[in-house]
Amino acid sequence: MNEVKSIKNICCIGAGYVGGPTMAVIAQRCPHINVNVVDLNAQRIADWNDANLDKLPIYEPGLADVIRDARGRNLFFSTDVEKGIDEADMIFISVNTPTKTYGVGKGMAADLKFIELCARQIAQVAKNDKIIVEKSTLPVRTAEALRTILHSTGNGVNFDILSSPEFLAEGTAIQDLHNPDRFLIGGEQTERGEAAVQSLVDIYLNWVPRENIVTTRVWSSELSKLTANAFLAQRVSSINAISALCEKTGADVDEIARAIGKDSRIGAKFLKSSVGFGGSCFQKDILNLVYLCRHFNLREVADYWEQVIKMNDYQKHRFSKNIIDSLFNTVSGKKIAFLGWAFKKDTNDTRETAAMYIADELLQDRAEIHVYDPKVSEEQIFADLEYLQTHRVGQYVEQGEIMSMEEIRSLVTVHKDPYNTMQSAHAIAILTEWDEFKTYDWEKVYNDMLKPAFVFDGRNIVDKDQLDAIGFDVYNIGKGK
Repeated sequence: MNEVKSIKNICCIGAGYVGGPTMAVIAQRCPHINVNVVDLNAQRIADWNDANLDKLPIYEPGLADVIRDARGRNLFFSTDVEKGIDEADMIFISVNTPTKTYGVGKGMAADLKFIELCARQIAQVAKNDKIIVEKSTLPVRTAEALRTILHSTGNGVNFDILSSPEFLAEGTAIQDLHNPDRFLIGGEQTERGEAAVQSLVDIYLNWVPRENIVTTRVWSSELSKLTANAFLAQRVSSINAISALCEKTGADVDEIARAIGKDSRIGAKFLKSSVGFGGSCFQKDILNLVYLCRHFNLREVADYWEQVIKMNDYQKHRFSKNIIDSLFNTVSGKKIAFLGWAFKKDTNDTRETAAMYIADELLQDRAEIHVYDPKVSEEQIFADLEYLQTHRVGQYVEQGEIMSMEEIRSLVTVHKDPYNTMQSAHAIAILTEWDEFKTYDWEKVYNDMLKPAFVFDGRNIVDKDQLDAIGFDVYNIGKGK
């Protein structure tokens, strides 16, 4: 019987949206364990270590309080990756796994080059046995590739590989970590594998009830993460598909969502119609799932899941087209105010945000876009727009003219004040559901806009009746005129 290892030192490779908050909470809840978060990005590590907690690289409600509790006590951020690997009993891999933009699987398959680099560095540095935990979202059977790399060095070190994917929702990540629906751990069905699983279970047990910790075989754990995101995205695309029909028939998509959400078999969550889902996971994971299905010659299954992405793209295109159509079939030279750039409220994450795709489509018609987001930097907004230009040949980016960054900067202005953003605008597009947008002085906004004054509410968060009474021409997702 293999002895269960008591973990004293954890190293997490990757200080991003998963690694940073997850390790902070583990350190907070397990003061007897040293947690070292390592990353080659020196600026990111400097931001994690900055005395001013407002400068953390990730905005997440409650995160600063957790960092304040643990940083310097048993939570450390460093660029010394080798030292972190050497001292660790357990290593979490939380690096980025973006969709490939080149070669075989371009536009669909996960790019695992960072995972492979981690494995090779661990194999090179490790001098004693390690438990390796996949925290990044990975294709099924990635653990097999990791195992092959780790055990090919001939150093005589044993590596036990676990899969423990995160199921965090950005904006509520700390709450999700403190009170999780479940922590999932996949391991090998061997004595060594079961002992490794128990080592991670023992860490989570410091604050999580045992019934909320689910253990499976490693392949099921890897596929569970992709499946969970696919199912959630499917619900969003489904209600968005119905929103298009609502607008043609005069039905109200929010009323429909409320009605069907009362059915206990369906439930009320993820039935909020919007301009489209974004974030780091949904599109990437579904495309990965599609690629896997095609790899295994499951064409019908691949087509089924691919339609979820196509519906999401359609929803964004439909929103952009409605802005252009409503503004008399052109937005050239017209000021369009964007409220929100992050893919959802309470985060500064802009990966796959609907806002950048809406902006891109309007820029093709030479709109003048003015952006306000309370948490997203000007630098990030222009980086997102540049990314779209460099990846315009991708399968899921609307084909259009490649624009120079000089031209984009001449057409896009980022503001720090929302009222300046909306002043003299032809139209306002609400693209993130930040709570502050509901509290604005909309009469002042109306008086300062060009008439007719259009509001395109891509999140259905403002009071349509109130804005109608003021004089706005309001467009909501899934609500007929």
